[in-house]
Amino acid sequence: MVRAVEAQARLLADGSLALTYCVWGDMARLFVPEPQAADRRDALWEHTCFEVFVAPASADSYVEFNFSPSGLWAAYAFSGYRQRAAADDPRLAPTITTHRFAGRLEVEAIVPAASLPHWAGTWHVGLSAVLEARDVTHDAHSYWALAHPAERPDFHHRGSFTLHLAVPPLPA
Repeated sequence: MVRAVEAQARLLADGSLALTYCVWGDMARLFVPEPQAADRRDALWEHTCFEVFVAPASADSYVEFNFSPSGLWAAYAFSGYRQRAAADDPRLAPTITTHRFAGRLEVEAIVPAASLPHWAGTWHVGLSAVLEARDVTHDAHSYWALAHPAERPDFHHRGSFTLHLAVPPLPA
């Protein structure tokens, strides 16, 4: 069903995080959720969705954002490995844009600077995707990431946060 997945992340001049995910394959077999009004929703990973994990280089804390091709999104904060923090509600929703082509799906997401932690220095970033086949019932999901350091896919594993972004210090 999927031949390749490409993901990119970059910081914009205003401090926002811009993400692009491209999936190449048989789009007739890929389950792509239908467009909906942008809203926060849990359990997006049960269907095709894209994720980013961002952590400071020098701490155990991290944040997770999920983006559905439908326009739905989720955000979570963690104080350590899979330990949810008390406050994980971003101030501003991400902007999600989906483009469907023959043989390719592109999802672009921009997480506003106000919704990101203010960690100066280096961010360790994990980019991942859960892709669901529409034509099978057993093993319908495939899991894509920059790295799979554990025996089974675990996007929360710090070893999968292999992209490093330099973040400028906040203005004084």
